[in-house]
Amino acid sequence: MIYQPPKKPKKILGIDYGMARIGCALSDERKIIAGPLFTLTSEKKIDTTIKKLLDTLDRDQEERHYQIDEIVVGLPLMMSGKVGLLADEVQHFIEGLRQATTIPVTAWDERLTSVQAERSLREGGMSRKKRSKVMDTISAVIILQNYLDYKNGLG
Repeated sequence: MIYQPPKKPKKILGIDYGMARIGCALSDERKIIAGPLFTLTSEKKIDTTIKKLLDTLDRDQEERHYQIDEIVVGLPLMMSGKVGLLADEVQHFIEGLRQATTIPVTAWDERLTSVQAERSLREGGMSRKKRSKVMDTISAVIILQNYLDYKNGLG
């Protein structure tokens, strides 16, 4: 009999891309619940930011024995549904990410995600200083959870 190493659980990565910071969230292996992963500082060039992100994810997947099989990136559309300046920047990031990895990348409408994250943290009694440190990751969790709910027929 030939030994086959156990398969790594497959998970979905959620990203809240910002020009200063990138919040990342990760699903459980059943792809039902999103949880916080980490926040990265963005670099001046998108290509450098993408390399930094993918290198960090490679290390994390290796250390914690899982595999990302889909990436969901929040797309900040305007309330009218139109693409604004920030959405253009995010689309540029998404295109670069698609060229840098074979993992499928999905753009997901993230309207009001930051407002929702800010409200949750404020209601939890978190100080403004602490909120600013976790805001991007919490936004990524909300983006990913909304996507998971939709995929599982809950949203």
